[in-house]
Formats: sequence, structure tokens, C-alpha cells
Amino acid sequence: TSHRSIHNTQYMRDKTEKILTMMQPTNMNQKATCLLILNLLVGAPSVVSFGSSPSWHSIRYARSTASSPSSQRTQIRRRTTASTSLSMFREGSRTSNSAVIDNNQVDKTSIGSIHGDKTKIGSLVVPSIGIGTISWSSKSLTTLENLELQSLVNEACNSDAAFFDTAERYGSHLKTALGLGWGETETLLKKFVDRASITSGANSVKGTEESSNAIYATKFCPSPWRTTVESVVEACEQSRLRLGVDQIDLYQLHMPDIVKPFRFLGMNESLDEVYWEGLAECHRRGLVKNVGVSNYGPTLVSKCQDALGKRGVPLASNQIGYSLIGRQNGSQETVDMCAELGIKVLGYYPFAMGLLTGKYSSNTMTPLTDPTLTINSSQKTTLEMNDLNMYAEGDGVKVPRGGISPLLSTMETIAQARGKTIAQVALNYIVCKGVVPIPGAGSAAQVKDNIGAMGWRLTDTEVSILEEEADELGFSFEGAGFKRTNEKFVGYGVEKWSLD
Repeated sequence: TSHRSIHNTQYMRDKTEKILTMMQPTNMNQKATCLLILNLLVGAPSVVSFGSSPSWHSIRYARSTASSPSSQRTQIRRRTTASTSLSMFREGSRTSNSAVIDNNQVDKTSIGSIHGDKTKIGSLVVPSIGIGTISWSSKSLTTLENLELQSLVNEACNSDAAFFDTAERYGSHLKTALGLGWGETETLLKKFVDRASITSGANSVKGTEESSNAIYATKFCPSPWRTTVESVVEACEQSRLRLGVDQIDLYQLHMPDIVKPFRFLGMNESLDEVYWEGLAECHRRGLVKNVGVSNYGPTLVSKCQDALGKRGVPLASNQIGYSLIGRQNGSQETVDMCAELGIKVLGYYPFAMGLLTGKYSSNTMTPLTDPTLTINSSQKTTLEMNDLNMYAEGDGVKVPRGGISPLLSTMETIAQARGKTIAQVALNYIVCKGVVPIPGAGSAAQVKDNIGAMGWRLTDTEVSILEEEADELGFSFEGAGFKRTNEKFVGYGVEKWSLD
């Protein structure tokens, strides 16, 4: 710990000297800007304004270095750190919702601004942060029940933050591991929202005059036995019934058609276009309001949009793995392409499976026990925990020694200055990039903390500094254990895809 502290201190001094060399303030405003930079870099309290626009630095950098080796990109980053920080600060600060003055947090973020923090996905207006349900499971072996999840749904509905992302493939942990439990999480979700609606005096049946405020996104799972347009329609109908709605708000393909158990026999024909036509048919029949895809790179998402467009159906969304330390391997390029095409990106693993929640302290790298941080480590497998510890501490091979500690230190500084949590900084960063984060949540406390990431924005400067620190780590988060951002364990083995 002491070695890491000395290293971090020297690093911040070096960065400060670089910036001072670059800066030649000619008036009081520029001098004040220099002080802001220095204060932020060394962790001292200062005045920090809140911006609303995403940073352009990572997009420009990614495009200019996409073909460069990792070591070369690191050198380029280090050479440009000072000039980038200067240029971002000189862009000027934006209207502030909150300020930190002499260690006193003056937070102007109100409940109203949190409720008003919305974004559009196709025809939908949704909270800027969603709720992932992949970890949900029944606490009973005989019935679908979980009081902790019920409290979570109550909190989300009462806070106008009830945008749930689920899938037909999600179910109780044991059954899912055995390939069973299809549709259980959709059924659980309906039950919990029904109860929450009764408690709040609302009708849970969407499509009626007085409807629940819950918004549902669910997914169709491509499978070898599903080979026709009608198979997509039938699956959609079953999901619609389990969710208890007239129309599903957002119906997505879970992944490209990669599950090919008989590929070794030459049976490798892609059914992606069949599934696209199935989405269009679901839309034509009025079963869904919007359609989307998941884990599609720029090439496939463009083809899908063209195919749906010929049928008069817009492609509303594309869900991919995306986080501050998970922007490589095509993720940022996919976000950029979707922005150009008018397709909203939803980001799963926004916390990098807990690494960016504060679950690990930058000083001790020891898992913490705060219930607001992330899914409990007891729900993670040994393989997952081994990989996460590698990212957290570094193994000196795949991940440099020290792991994510330098980035967490910067996140802690920004979080403290903002009066926010590290997890809220991680989520707000993604929102600033124009992406809807879908953090998994297993308790009302986690939902409350996630909601605290809405109603405000990081500045362009803060976004740029976070990206520089993340890029200088020298590695990219790609998942842990069997849960990966570019592959899926499918019983007979592992199938992969790429965001290209």
C-alpha cells in the first residue's frame, strides 16, 4: 500500500509538471483554470461545475489509434495527457447543478431533476439509468418469491426509475445453470410490479387508462431449434404474457446467431436475417412497441438496421458491454456508429462486475461490505472472483501490478468532491457518453444508490481525465469467469462474437 501511495504521488506530480509546462496563463480566468486543474489532480477541494455534454476526446483518440499496438497507444496517451487536459478545460465550464466550495458540498440536484433525467429509446422515454435483472433468483424452491427483490421494485416504481431489462433466458440460478428456468425472471418481474402498483394505487396492466410506470425491455434468445420467423413471434407472445402487457416496450435479440452445436458437421448457416424478419413481424402484429439487438458490432448493426428499414421498422437499440474500463475491442466504435445511425446503446456491466462500485478500495483492494455497492460476492463463482481479483490487484502478466488502483483513486477524488459515490461516478460517466447503463441490482439500497447518479453530469474535463486514467491502466475489462462481454458458455462449449 505504501509503495502504491508513493507511486501515485509521484505520478500526480509528474502530470502536474507537464500541465504547468503547457500552460501560459495570460489573464485571471486562465489562472483560475490552472488552479482548478491542479486542485483536481492532487485531490484538493475546489469548485467543480457540472456539464451536460459527452467528451469527444475518447472518440477522437480511439479513431486515431485503433490500429496501434497496446504499448504504442499507452505511449501516445502519456504524451497527450497534458495537452488534452488543457484543451478540455479551455472549452469552458457549463451550467452548474452543484458546486464544491472549501470542502462544503452545495448540491442543487433535486428530486425533480432526478425524475426529469430521461432519455429516448425509439418511441420510449425512459430513465437515464436502467435496472438489470440477470442476477435475480427466487429464494424459494417451490414458488417464485424474493422479498428483497420486491423491495427493490417498490423503490424503483416509487422513484420513477422503473426501467427493467430482463430476458426470457433469465431464471433462478440453479435452473439456469441446468438450462432450465426459461421465463422465470419475467414472471417474477410481473409479480413484483403488480404488488408495487397495488401499493402505490396504480393499475399494473399496461395499455389501460391508468397504467404502471414500469417499462419493460426483454430479449429473444437465438437457439438451434428456432429457425423461423414464427418462432420469434411465438417467443415474443410468451414473454408478453409472462410480463402481463398488451405490448412489450422493447423487444431485443439477445445476441447474434452464434449457437451452432453442429458446426463441426458443416451446419453453420446464420439465421440472423430470419430473426430480424421475426422482429419486424412482432412489430407489425403490435406485440411490441420497439425492437432492438444485443452484442452487435458496427457491421452487423448497420445490416440489421437496413433489413428492418426495408420492412418499415426502426431499430431502436443495441445492448453491449460498456464501462469506463470496457471501451476497447470494438465497444467505443460501436457506440460511435450507433450514434451516427440514431440507435440508442444500452450498456451492461457498467460497473465491470463490481470493480467500479467502490467494492474494492484503492488503498487496500479489499472487498467492502456496503450493501449499496454491488451484487454480493457470495453470488459469484470462484472463477469469477479469481478474475476480478486479477483485475483489482494485477497479476503482472495480463494486468499490471496495482490493477485498477490508480483509476479508483481518481474516481474517489471526483466522487468526494461531488458528494457522490464511486458507483455513481461510474454510471454518470456512461450517461455522459450517450449510453443508457443497465446496472444489475439485487436490493433497494443498490437502486437508491444508482438513482443518485441521475440529475447531474460530469464535466467534459472530468470525463477526459477518467478516460486517460482508465486507458493508462494497460488492460481492458472483458468479463470474469464464464460471464464475458464477447462470448457465451452454451453447454457444449463456448461461442464467441466480436464487435467489428
